[in-house]
Amino acid sequence: MVLSPVIGKLLRKRVVLASASPRRREILSHAGLRFEVVPSRFKEKLDKASFPTPYAYAIETAKQKALEVARRMHQKDLRAPDVVIGADTIVTIGGLILEKPVDKQDAYRMLSRLNGKEHSVFTGVAIVHCCTTDAQLDVEVSEFHEETTVKFSELSEELLWEYIDSGEPMDKAGGYGIQALGGMLVEHVRGDFLNVVGFPLNHFCKKLVELYSPPHREDVQRVKHDSIPPVDTFENLSDVEGSSSDPARGHDGGGRGRAEAGGDRRQAPAGTRGTDSNGTGESPPPFPAGLLELIDGFKASKALFVACKLNVFDVLKDDAPLKAVDIAGRIDASVCGTERLLDVCVALGLLEKTDRGYRNTELADVHLASDGEYSLHGLAMHSNDHFWDLFTDLELAVREGASAASGRKAEDPVQSRHKKLQFMRAMHGLTTLTARRVATALDLSRFTSACDLGGCTGALARALTQEYPRLKVTVFDLPEVIEHVTCFQPEGRQTDRISFMPGDFLKDDLPEADLYILSRILHEWPDDKVCELLSRVSGRCKPGGGILVAEKVLEDKPVARGSLPASLNLLVRTQGRERSLPEYRGLLERHGFRDVRLAHAGDRLDVMLGTRASPP
Repeated sequence: MVLSPVIGKLLRKRVVLASASPRRREILSHAGLRFEVVPSRFKEKLDKASFPTPYAYAIETAKQKALEVARRMHQKDLRAPDVVIGADTIVTIGGLILEKPVDKQDAYRMLSRLNGKEHSVFTGVAIVHCCTTDAQLDVEVSEFHEETTVKFSELSEELLWEYIDSGEPMDKAGGYGIQALGGMLVEHVRGDFLNVVGFPLNHFCKKLVELYSPPHREDVQRVKHDSIPPVDTFENLSDVEGSSSDPARGHDGGGRGRAEAGGDRRQAPAGTRGTDSNGTGESPPPFPAGLLELIDGFKASKALFVACKLNVFDVLKDDAPLKAVDIAGRIDASVCGTERLLDVCVALGLLEKTDRGYRNTELADVHLASDGEYSLHGLAMHSNDHFWDLFTDLELAVREGASAASGRKAEDPVQSRHKKLQFMRAMHGLTTLTARRVATALDLSRFTSACDLGGCTGALARALTQEYPRLKVTVFDLPEVIEHVTCFQPEGRQTDRISFMPGDFLKDDLPEADLYILSRILHEWPDDKVCELLSRVSGRCKPGGGILVAEKVLEDKPVARGSLPASLNLLVRTQGRERSLPEYRGLLERHGFRDVRLAHAGDRLDVMLGTRASPP
């Protein structure tokens, strides 16, 4: 089967993937499909016991994900995309469906159940074709599933825990990812390997052939939903222009209906048009929805920052739902302006709106209310009050260097008490999000004392002491930082195994410890400053001790692409850069640290552990 003509059937359509999975995105992108990503907000709480088979559960979940996105996009834009693709992958053994593990023990229970046995991986896929007629949404749903059988080898307890400690199982159904480290657990696979990764590409392409080949009306299941008014005149996908196999081409009535549902059909500029998949004419380029979102992105960020600054999410966490007029009174703002801001937050997925008023989504409750354990409110405020000004002068920074732009600012972010606390809140929120993953990425149980250099509020120190009962941690940071750490200590969770010591790690004597930690420090400095700090750590660290470095590590490629957040921040920094593993390994080995090991601690952070060698 030639895939290009099959995928080509969708090139003139607005296609949306209702999934945030980077693996599904990669599979479909490599196949040549052009699409937008709009993660579904469907709550995966279907009663598994009500389904006759595990794959029926996966299909229904995939369908509901896709339908939720189609309805939301139609409600927002008064039009829906042409096609929405939903998918759900599950792991089953003995009829039991294994979800993503909630913690390490849960991951161990799952992997132990799979150990040495065969199990099935099912992916349910729903292809939802949308049409807007008289502002009403109608859909046709085609659905299928794929099963792949996977056999685990007989694995030792040590190997299972080593894999669990890598952190990889925590966001994977069944507790493993076959495309990465989890591949070492697998003895054999029967069926579609990509299905185990997250999307059955081969079956998907076969389904497209069914849908876009001459008419088989029974191939597409017509679905009517109570919440979507039925439109009896909705055309079958293969029923346009007689026997044409491309549903995007049809007579005026059908063509206009698709254009309204699917997006902009305007003529492309001269020189940009290409030949359509049948070679019979010219077609405009795909609608650049992602680029338009990027162009508008600064507006969305500013709306989020203002909502945080006005404490909208705090108001709605304490008392919801509330009408716009009530919220306006509490934040001392105009009713008209407040309502518009609230509606933007609804469109961004931060608030929900009902007849009774507005309320926070779970995301906003957890991360945008200022008092939550995992709040990023401080980071939003620091971005608004500090980085927004710096990026306003980005052109100057690019033309003349970052120092020229930053030199125009009268105040450093940590000079005033207000700015200092704001900076600490930003770092505290960011560190709290990743602290547990950093603490568990590699086995640190052999160390009994640690010093977190530049450890700020002690968020990482708390995660380390919770994970390792024998470990004592000293947080070493500037005096003006240490004086405010009491503001960030959680009630009822004090520990005598964490201490705070004021000092400058480039000037003062470092506290004695078995393990020295540098988390998000080294990328801000050039090599000479990094070497100065590593030399001080090396001189203090005893043979057999260790250094733990947490940074985003560049891929070891001739042309490596850095992480977007770090690359954006470096635009306005006067010094510092990202580094690859060979570069970090070279720096550490040059200062006496050997056996440097790497582990991933999420999408934005990697962890390296080196051991201090005995002097020659």
